Amino acid sequence: MGVPSSGEFCVQRKVLADSALDELGRRRTHSTKPPLAQRVKDSLRCSVPGLKRAVLKWVPVLSWLPQYSIRENAVGDIVSGLSVGIMHLPQGMAYALLASLTPVFGLYTSLFPVMIYFIFGTSRHISIGTFAVVSIMVGSVTEKFGPDSNFVVGGNGTNGTAVVDIDARDAYRVQISCALTAVVGVLQILFGLVRFGFVVTYLSEPLVRGYTTAVAVQVLLSQLKYVVGVHTTRFTGPLSQVYTLIDLCSLLPKTNIATLVISIVALFVLILVKELNTYYRKKLPMSIPIELIVLIVATIISYFAKFRTHYGVDVVGAIPSGLKAPRVPDGNLFILVFPDAFAIVIVAYAISISISKTMALKHGYKVDSNQELVALGLSNVFGAFFQCYVVTASLSRSLVQESAGGKTQVAGVVSSIIVLITILKIGSLFAELPKAILATIVFVNLKGMFKQFNDIPLLWKSNKMDLMIWSVTWVATILLNLDIGLAVAVVFSMLTVIFRIQLPRYSILGHVPGTELYVDMDAYEEAKLIPGVTIFRSSATICYTNAEMYLEALQEKSGINIIEQLTEKKKLENKLKRQQEKEKKKAKKAAKKLQVQPCMQRTFVESKHNRYESMSHELMNEFPPCLSPTENQVDVNSEQNPSVKKKGKKHQTVLVSPTEVGPVYGGFDGQVNSAYQMDPEVSDACPADDDNSARENGGVKTEERHRTHSVILDLSTTSFVDTVTAKTLNNIFRDFGEIDVSVYIAGCQVCIVQQLKRAGIFSESILLNNLFVTVHDAVLHTLERQAQKNVSQELSCITKM
Repeated sequence: MGVPSSGEFCVQRKVLADSALDELGRRRTHSTKPPLAQRVKDSLRCSVPGLKRAVLKWVPVLSWLPQYSIRENAVGDIVSGLSVGIMHLPQGMAYALLASLTPVFGLYTSLFPVMIYFIFGTSRHISIGTFAVVSIMVGSVTEKFGPDSNFVVGGNGTNGTAVVDIDARDAYRVQISCALTAVVGVLQILFGLVRFGFVVTYLSEPLVRGYTTAVAVQVLLSQLKYVVGVHTTRFTGPLSQVYTLIDLCSLLPKTNIATLVISIVALFVLILVKELNTYYRKKLPMSIPIELIVLIVATIISYFAKFRTHYGVDVVGAIPSGLKAPRVPDGNLFILVFPDAFAIVIVAYAISISISKTMALKHGYKVDSNQELVALGLSNVFGAFFQCYVVTASLSRSLVQESAGGKTQVAGVVSSIIVLITILKIGSLFAELPKAILATIVFVNLKGMFKQFNDIPLLWKSNKMDLMIWSVTWVATILLNLDIGLAVAVVFSMLTVIFRIQLPRYSILGHVPGTELYVDMDAYEEAKLIPGVTIFRSSATICYTNAEMYLEALQEKSGINIIEQLTEKKKLENKLKRQQEKEKKKAKKAAKKLQVQPCMQRTFVESKHNRYESMSHELMNEFPPCLSPTENQVDVNSEQNPSVKKKGKKHQTVLVSPTEVGPVYGGFDGQVNSAYQMDPEVSDACPADDDNSARENGGVKTEERHRTHSVILDLSTTSFVDTVTAKTLNNIFRDFGEIDVSVYIAGCQVCIVQQLKRAGIFSESILLNNLFVTVHDAVLHTLERQAQKNVSQELSCITKM
């Protein structure tokens, strides 16, 4: 094949059926993979190199830490570690409130899991720890199983004088969060070991973005009470966000003005400085740690101005210094939190792996999705013993870690040291920190999620089905809560895939002149219909959900109603059979009469032939063109038919089938009657092609449909064949064959050909003749096959009798 400078190409080859391609390309008759037994044996075989590979795979830190370059990586890792560590402090404390825990547990979560991920993780740039989405999901579980109503110790709940034991409530919620974290970690480890990392592929990008946007709205609603300084009732279950919003609006007259002012000022400062960081990010050596600055300044002002005692501002309270001894999670709570753990496993992993793959693609390395599951699981299991809650990657901290020059997870170790110092020595100093400051920090960090509302106009223009997934996910998550909302979103997303497969686009393909291309005639004006050939394609895989509709669409587009054609053919055959039997009886009677009255033979024969001639015209006119006997047609006046005798009239041509020569037109011994006289010349012109009319009828036009002699099924879009598909294709070959329409298959992948053979659809001879490499090969084969019947084709256009 030559490729000229103009971009044109020219290929000259034979028409290739699938069997010819097997010989030309020398298709392998065996798999290149070793047998299953051999693979199992190799996996169980123990050797020093194999053991080394397994250790390096399961403990990735051993593969890169010995080769760590201090000169190239140390400075960037230390700077980025300091930046991320400074972010961990305010975010850890703020996100702990989302989990309905005290702020110190957010600091614990920012310490221990990070160290475990350093050992077992494969991403070099993500920052593991607290995250708003996962925190609010954990908070929904802790509030569901540890509501305030379970810890009322005095007063009357009906008149608002009830007293809640805060310490007991918080301690029980810590137990719930630790049990939940342990269950999540175990599930993640199990999923990673069985290589279940592909499960995240069922969460499409519109689904994830719609879900995280809905979670951001829930986070906003949960933190508004800290901004305005009111105490709302906690609601759980479906419509809990609606009830929370109604309750919050009813309490707005009781807003604490001092808390509101603190929130507004802090929000203004945070937004302003963060925008400056974004605008001058290329000029600044590192981003201004405005969150930590606001945290420290607000704590100092609150301490000296005595916000809590003078103005009733809600503050963090006492933060214990030092680390607590590890404690085994309460196993009795595992079954209680097990159903909620599944949703958190999926969401936490989806967020982490998406950020990991984005960073890996940017910096040119690979992330093992299954090892990431194991790393997250080990981080959560280990953290559950130290009163941490579920962790995942944070987008904001990961971006800071990457942009500040971080090259490895050594930056995570540096950030953990900052958090450890805070827990041991500095944490207690934040006792007077207003909770409103933490709420505003959460608000500002939700900016990226709220920007996802911009997806709505973009999806409206690009893909309305994805917009529907985004919208249903958002609404379901807001109204039905996080766990049920995620389940509804996943089910709806899968249903859209099923509907797309079940309702594909069916099209008739036309030939682009001067090329070997065949395209949808509805989409391309220059596509021309091949006379007598219908090329049919579905935009989706044929499977049990759409096999019946595939057959219906094929009949509709090709204009061949198999049931009607078979019924009509059966009626004509029955009528012909009855006429033959009737004429045989009459012939016998006539023979007897001729024996008695030999002198009347000539008169009888002439009248007899007149009846035969009338019946012949009637049957030939009743045959539809697609059922007309085009094969084995006989010229009754030709020299090849010795039974035909010529009279002194003009030579005439008649189309008859061999079965009709004897019984219908024959004499007493099955011969053509010599007294047969032709009718006047009748010309039936064939209709001209009209591609525009074909498009208007949604396929092949009416006249063209009746002249279809071949149907080509383009299966290039098919990715698998099930038993229903095999049965449907088998029925197509059988039914179309009964009405003398040839069926061919083109464009199959190798795996589809093998599945068709295993399904036993074709015999070996049919498979070789009816399966082609491309649509063009199939078209050329049909045209060549029809070219061998030139006389029949010409006679089918103008029939003279």
